[in-house]
Amino acid sequence: DTLAALRGVKIHGPRTLAISNVVGSMVTRETEGTIYTHAGPEIGVAATKTFTSQLVALQLLALYLAQVRGTMSPEAITGEIEQLLHLPHLIEQTLRASEPIEKIAERFYNLTNFLFVGRGINYPIALEGALKLKELSYIHAEGYPAGEMKHGPIALIDETMPVVALAPNDHVIEKMLGNVQEAKARGAAVLAITTEGDTRMSAMLDKETDFVLPTPAASSLLTPIVLTIPMQLLAYHIAVRRGCDVDQP
Repeated sequence: DTLAALRGVKIHGPRTLAISNVVGSMVTRETEGTIYTHAGPEIGVAATKTFTSQLVALQLLALYLAQVRGTMSPEAITGEIEQLLHLPHLIEQTLRASEPIEKIAERFYNLTNFLFVGRGINYPIALEGALKLKELSYIHAEGYPAGEMKHGPIALIDETMPVVALAPNDHVIEKMLGNVQEAKARGAAVLAITTEGDTRMSAMLDKETDFVLPTPAASSLLTPIVLTIPMQLLAYHIAVRRGCDVDQP
């Protein structure tokens, strides 16, 4: 499917670039250039480390383009690079959430529907969370932009459909709080993935039926990577509880 899309657009003469984890793969032979992620062999069918590595590669590409086009100052670019160098530490901190996520999985593993919502740069990460849950546990899950929750998905929200809300402390946090309130008003249990130190979401959610999962504070461009890890862990722990093979679903 990816090769077909590439060959289709090449007819119109654009420049082409591949981001790949496999040296010498077909797509790398049909593009003008390649960024290799060097993530190592991906054992699991539901790719996890290659996904996060691709996010890093895309950010490096964007920073390079910003540099050559002069759309970001050298100081701003240096700051983002420093944040990237700090990313392994952030991921290590995030991985510590595996134990509480396992307890969350115990609460939700026997349900059949999930809704993942995110805003802005984190909307595609909601899609990743839903995809991993579907791939690993065979649970129906959908990712939606939180701003469109009222336009369809809200009709399906009830006590049998938990909502995973990506709610880092950013410029749209107040709107995400509104989405969470709407979900709770319809009886849904909410798992909010937030930023450490931000207590607004914790204060809102009922401790008996809802969960807040804090993640390390990161720059806005790194937030998608940090938020990805807990959702991959959630899919993993739910799949294990359901007796699924997480590496070869």
